Amino acid sequence: MREIDAKSVRTAVAELCVKANVEISPDIASAIKAARARETGDTAAWVLDALIENAEIAAAERMPICQDTGMAVVFVEIGQDARVVGGSLADAINGGVRDGYEAGFLRKSVVSDPIRRINTGDNTPAVIHYTVTSGDCLKITVAPKGFGSENMSAVKMLKPSDGLDGVKDFIMGCVTAARANPCPPVIVGAGVGGTMEKAALLSKTALLRPVGQPNPDPFWAEIEAEMLKKINATGIGPAGIGGNTTALAVNIEVYPTHIAGLPVAVNMGCHVTRHAEATL
Repeated sequence: MREIDAKSVRTAVAELCVKANVEISPDIASAIKAARARETGDTAAWVLDALIENAEIAAAERMPICQDTGMAVVFVEIGQDARVVGGSLADAINGGVRDGYEAGFLRKSVVSDPIRRINTGDNTPAVIHYTVTSGDCLKITVAPKGFGSENMSAVKMLKPSDGLDGVKDFIMGCVTAARANPCPPVIVGAGVGGTMEKAALLSKTALLRPVGQPNPDPFWAEIEAEMLKKINATGIGPAGIGGNTTALAVNIEVYPTHIAGLPVAVNMGCHVTRHAEATL
């Protein structure tokens, strides 16, 4: 059994909180530059140029890419032959979020109660998802989620008879209803199957898949390509002011479901869809 010190977890999470908020991932940076090369409208091209410049300044100056530095969503994959010692894993993660948001001068946006709205002052607690895997490593992915995009996300319990057309219509409807709110060009994460909460989780994990990497199932890869083409044909465009690129990618994740159900969820990701990972 391999032991992992809780202090190293806390340090790693703190570093990932800062990194995710100041550095755009290479796949997304490349996708935005490719979109700029394809753009034919002057205003849309100007928006994409501004996004590229903003990302470059953020990385160089170690400043947040966006003023909404999000609620910290943390995905933990822990090997069954590893254990955290010297403290609670959850406490270490939340301690890392607290440290990272303070050290990185990141906006603290979490309130302790959804109705009474008192700010916790340190951006905790994080939303933590745990998965037990084989091996003796601990993989941590920090995905800060701003609520301009999160508020445009949705879950719907379709009937099996709604079929593939129902899934496509729901995804399309979420994008067209969102328009400029999630800061396009967006990454559309969709989850199909499982139960209500499983579909929602699938849609969020779909946002972690690199842009340009299709679903390994050719059937769903084809649906992703089809939906991306349709979404970009809407003309919503960068910042919602018109243009050729409304979405950089449509990533769909699927899971078996009940004979009586067809859950589907959409989680919208903004033009930076932040995430950073480390393995201990």
